[in-house]
Amino acid sequence: MIDLIWGGRDMEGFLKSFIALFVAIDVVGALPFLVGLTKSLSEDERKRLIHRATLSAFVIGIVFIVAGKTIFAFLGITESDFKVAGGLLLLIFAIRDLLVTASHQGAPTPTKVGLVPIAIPLMMGPAALTTLMVGSDQYGVFTIVASLTLNLIIVWVLFSRGNIILKWLGEDASDAFNKVFSLLMAAIGVMFVRSGIIEMMK
Repeated sequence: MIDLIWGGRDMEGFLKSFIALFVAIDVVGALPFLVGLTKSLSEDERKRLIHRATLSAFVIGIVFIVAGKTIFAFLGITESDFKVAGGLLLLIFAIRDLLVTASHQGAPTPTKVGLVPIAIPLMMGPAALTTLMVGSDQYGVFTIVASLTLNLIIVWVLFSRGNIILKWLGEDASDAFNKVFSLLMAAIGVMFVRSGIIEMMK
């Protein structure tokens, strides 16, 4: 029964997809930017914004998961092509994050804040969307949707308590976590590239 529900994927596949998406979203690294973007809002306004942004991020993620194969068919792109391209993108994002310091990224401005940039790109950035589209084939649609749901629940909880968590964690520790996640993202990108190339060779 469990095999039928999970579409032949085991718990290991779910954990791999969950970790890949968790690393791509990088909620811990995004916390300082969220706090900076929403510091001019009241507590109630900030929570309402995070609620709407989380729901919007979920809808956007589902659209990318569902429409991915249709886009492939229309453009004549094979799944292995997209694995290699997606893996390279993840690798580029990771290298950029590893080499660019927070001081060079620019301070967040709270003057114009809404679903953009909270839902996109803080919650559903290019790395996360790429992971969703590649992961739907790599792990199965049900598995990647379950991973997306659990990840966004974690994002919602952490973002809703962002001020408290950042004060407890400290900006230096948050930056350190961000670098670790970027390194893991690079490794996941290499894994996607390797998997795509192996499929092409077959």
